[in-house]
Amino acid sequence: MKCVLVTGGAGEIGSAICRKFAESGYSVIVTYNSNAQKAEKLLEELNNISPEIPSHSIFHAPTTDPIKVTELQKFVAEKYGKLDVLVNNAGITTPVKHEDLDALTDEWIDKIMATNFKGGFAMVRAMKDLLLKSEEKTALVVNISSIAGIYGIGSNVAYCASKSAVDSMTRSLARALAPKIRVVSVSPGFVEGEYTKNFDPAFLKNQMDNTPLERFAQGDDVANAVFSVAEHLTFSTGNIITVDGGRLLK
Repeated sequence: MKCVLVTGGAGEIGSAICRKFAESGYSVIVTYNSNAQKAEKLLEELNNISPEIPSHSIFHAPTTDPIKVTELQKFVAEKYGKLDVLVNNAGITTPVKHEDLDALTDEWIDKIMATNFKGGFAMVRAMKDLLLKSEEKTALVVNISSIAGIYGIGSNVAYCASKSAVDSMTRSLARALAPKIRVVSVSPGFVEGEYTKNFDPAFLKNQMDNTPLERFAQGDDVANAVFSVAEHLTFSTGNIITVDGGRLLK
């Protein structure tokens, strides 16, 4: 049975990815940082989606905590013995106007880079040997990036820089880990979710006005892209796949 691990899986994008893979017969491992209640609820939902698969799991493992990441690696090794797909979805940000340099504190810069870039690399490093045990022709790492890393427009300057770093990591690791492990970035535009209320209405209007398909992405749009990379785009590695409604055309 195929096995996928989704970091930050209890969030809106992560849970959509988890549901998509569960619907398709994967065993799903969901990691979470602070919201155990959401993770428990998602686990129940996954079990209802595929009751014939008794091996969905949740695990508390912030990607910035080396001890927890090591514990997670041991858990996956003992329960599943291998890993077919790793989805680096965990990420953080906070809205700060790009021109307000003083408002983007060193603390937030460090937190964003530690989670969005360093945490993803830590997960690949920890799970590499398990990915190499995949029975598939080629195992897969999907890094959830953002067009902010390409376009330089996003919630703050550090967030944009962190996603650019993720895309660079994708290309570097795709070269380094080939041919046994593929590495791809899925790069959404603005994704509508619970956190949308944290953004200035003028920012949201600008995002909508500059999206040719005239809607925001949903979690399912991102999940469909990730699943397509896993199951259909099997000769792709090192790619940055945008899910942005044409945002970069404007």
